[in-house]
Amino acid sequence: MDNKPNSLSTAQILICGAAIVTLAMGIRHGFGLWLQPITQEYGWDRESFSLAIAIQNLSWGFFGIFAGMLADRFGAFRVLIAGAIFYALGLCGMAFTSQPLLFILTTGVLIGAAQAGTTYAIIYGIIGRNIAAERRSWAMGVAAAAGSFGQFLMVPVEGQLIYQLGWHNALTVLAVAVLLIIPLAYGLRESSFAGGKAPVRDQTILQALREAARYPSFQWLMAGYFVCGFQVVFIGVHMPSYLRDHDFAPHVAAYSLGLIGLFNVIGTYAAGLLGQRIANRKILSGIYLARAVVISVFVIAPLTPTSVYIFSAVMGVLWLSTVPPTNAIVAGIFGVSHLSMLGGFVFFSHQIGSFMGVWLGGLLYDTTGSYDVVWYLAIALGLIASALNLPINEASIERNNQLQPA
Repeated sequence: MDNKPNSLSTAQILICGAAIVTLAMGIRHGFGLWLQPITQEYGWDRESFSLAIAIQNLSWGFFGIFAGMLADRFGAFRVLIAGAIFYALGLCGMAFTSQPLLFILTTGVLIGAAQAGTTYAIIYGIIGRNIAAERRSWAMGVAAAAGSFGQFLMVPVEGQLIYQLGWHNALTVLAVAVLLIIPLAYGLRESSFAGGKAPVRDQTILQALREAARYPSFQWLMAGYFVCGFQVVFIGVHMPSYLRDHDFAPHVAAYSLGLIGLFNVIGTYAAGLLGQRIANRKILSGIYLARAVVISVFVIAPLTPTSVYIFSAVMGVLWLSTVPPTNAIVAGIFGVSHLSMLGGFVFFSHQIGSFMGVWLGGLLYDTTGSYDVVWYLAIALGLIASALNLPINEASIERNNQLQPA
């Protein structure tokens, strides 16, 4: 089920895939830097901006399911090109749209759909089809680390673009930059999808969906990933404003997000390596427990630039380190034939959590004047996710080996 002939070299996959994820994830990680400039210029409250980003995360998750289906059916190449074009159009819309509804449609729906076609589920499908099972967790860690490096690289760059060019022009520059995904996608064309034909599979899409939906371990994995989305997107979007509320200089927020990205390179790569030696469910349980502890200490301790940087570094190690073990579990249980689609379903749960985290962050701040309640929710959810991942069964699912039409 997992031994697939390579049509692309490992180096080619990792170089092109990592560069794509660096661009796609790096740009989105800096969106929190636009919260105050946009809301101040248009006179919006924070919930208005937060709602658009929340819908972006939900759109990313929803369209990720269908992007995964298309990538599994026709190959990732076409999906990546479409995603890059949508991304550029969405960033232009974000730059020049002053009406809340249009802002939601461009910044929220369109950019979310673009991210669905340019990030992990699509790249991990390529990794699953072309890299042997014993090296898959490591390769997924490399791709996730690239996304983390993108955050470290792009967030300070975005901060400087806003400072030097103004926030409108900064978004226009990013719209041009994201089109670099198109030539990179040419390096990920798979010969097995030549002529638009899908390889023969042992399950149809509906059979794969029914099997996964009824499998308890898949449900627990999705529930844990919901928590991941809640925590990281709340922090990523609202941390700059949280720090500004406590009278920190703007560069503290930029450095904070940059440190998260830098140390996440270490965390995601380490998670991929550990997945070859330790059960992935144990890695996930440990990550969620550690997050709950780290957030608790951050909320209780005195808030200083030093405490912010320490929190960002430690949280960075835990940030996207959930991605390689989560996708490796999906591939290990169900195989790689429908990996992009099933990974998209798990990620949809992540994005529902992201929606709740970023939206509640804005709503509860406007209601209470503080982010305290959301911090406490993030702690409680981390403890729950840690417990949910422990009983996951990672063994390959047993099914009838009789070939079914694709």
